[in-house]
Amino acid sequence: MGMLVALHLALWLGTESIWVRPLMLMHLGLFLMWQPLWRGESKLHPGGAAIIIAMSLVALFWLNWWVLAFWVGVLFALVGGRVFAFHARRQRIYYLLMMAYLLAILLLYIAPNLFSLPGMGEVMDNMMNIGLPVLLLVMAFIRVEPELAESERAVDFIYILLLFTLLTLLLLGSLAFMNLGHIDYIDALMRTMFIIAGMLLVLGVLWNPRLGFSGFQALFSRYLLTIGTPLEIWLERLAEVAQQEQNPEDFLARATEYLLEMPWITGLTWVADRGHGTLGVSSPHRLEMSDHDLHLTLFSRQAISPTVQLHVRLLTRLLGHFYQAKRREQSLREITRQQTIYETGARLTHDLKNMLQSLFALTSVAQHQPEKAQPILRRQLPVLTERIESVLAKLKTPQMQDEVVELPLSTWWEGLRQRHQHRDIKWSTPNGLNDLPIPAPLFDCVADNLIDNASKKRLNEPGIPITVALELSPFSLGIIDGGSAIPGGIANNLLKTIVPSESGMGIGLYQVARWATQSGYHLELFENKDGRVTFRLIKR
Repeated sequence: MGMLVALHLALWLGTESIWVRPLMLMHLGLFLMWQPLWRGESKLHPGGAAIIIAMSLVALFWLNWWVLAFWVGVLFALVGGRVFAFHARRQRIYYLLMMAYLLAILLLYIAPNLFSLPGMGEVMDNMMNIGLPVLLLVMAFIRVEPELAESERAVDFIYILLLFTLLTLLLLGSLAFMNLGHIDYIDALMRTMFIIAGMLLVLGVLWNPRLGFSGFQALFSRYLLTIGTPLEIWLERLAEVAQQEQNPEDFLARATEYLLEMPWITGLTWVADRGHGTLGVSSPHRLEMSDHDLHLTLFSRQAISPTVQLHVRLLTRLLGHFYQAKRREQSLREITRQQTIYETGARLTHDLKNMLQSLFALTSVAQHQPEKAQPILRRQLPVLTERIESVLAKLKTPQMQDEVVELPLSTWWEGLRQRHQHRDIKWSTPNGLNDLPIPAPLFDCVADNLIDNASKKRLNEPGIPITVALELSPFSLGIIDGGSAIPGGIANNLLKTIVPSESGMGIGLYQVARWATQSGYHLELFENKDGRVTFRLIKR
């Protein structure tokens, strides 16, 4: 407010008055307190100090109407560039009134004096003595809230350039109309103003039209996003490094090397939980950023403006996003390895459990039926010995676990019947059993687990029948028991996740189902009702 009062007094006195230079120095001093170009707490650089000294010398020695016209035009553009930075209603109204004051001063007072326009004396006197002082008085009663730190230095140079260009066009266009059309200055000013308003209206319609034309907005955006900018080159390299490097630290080292190629960056340092690095050279101007456990410090050749800060933060945010993605990928790989080890151990554990159960059944037969034990042991012990050797071989050389051991269907079926002949099981076999090759370890594990679970159910429900059925069209292996149905809560999760159960149906069936899926088969609970519970292994 004081800045405008000092300017008004200097213009009211005229350029020939001895008081105009002190008033202009006061005006410049108040402008420096308000200015949005430098931070108030920062130390001026030699370039900024030279600009201020040059402006002061012009105000002292070369002050004339040309200098005043240029200065008021620049001040109008600066104020106009700040209007778009505020959202508070009172602040916007205050700056709009300031723009109206500066526009009136330039067009209705400085321009007539600059070009010695006739017939403007009465208008100029009324404006300087009554109109503009009333406007300043109205502005003095508008209560403006204190500006935030970000708003104090908010300035948009694009808006400033556009406003200064429009103001120059308005002033020169009015003079051209007045001289070419031989009309009064006020009429020429109004005609120029209406023409510029019409042009702005047409440009506003063409900026974002709705008639199929893409509009100037898309063209302007395409111009700003010109192919080949440093940002685009760096993003392309960042994506390329993300595809090539699997290790997070190696990716970060290569990505920061490309980041150093930005023209405003002289050096950087990065610190993560598993490493650190330093590139380039340091400088007094630095910018620190963090993304989770990644800490990045950038050094620049000069002080980083708020716009460039936003740009650099976007670059580093993308870098941090890719780095965190690499860390998640590494964690998933580790989890996958651990899961593979767990599944392998679980399979071998269940193989051992099944063999121990078979051995326990054989010893039970030897204790309670000695007369039948010798022929059964003669047939089953070689089979158990072969299975134990297979498990021991897998423990010694884990890579053998991925090898598929196939047997003819008829050979495997006969071995399964001999292995469980001591149990009261009904075997259902189609006519003409062929020699179709099947993965014997998978079928052994499925059959042994399901037969063992059905045998455990017999302990609580004596006498229930157990049937093992083999079908060729379509090919399937089914284990059916005539006991009670599995409860609904357990049945819904069975074969899909680990189900705690005292009957033993849980972790074993879950692992068998996953193994079957990986081998191209599908294990399902085909029927679940009282008197008939059927599990079926089918080819997918």
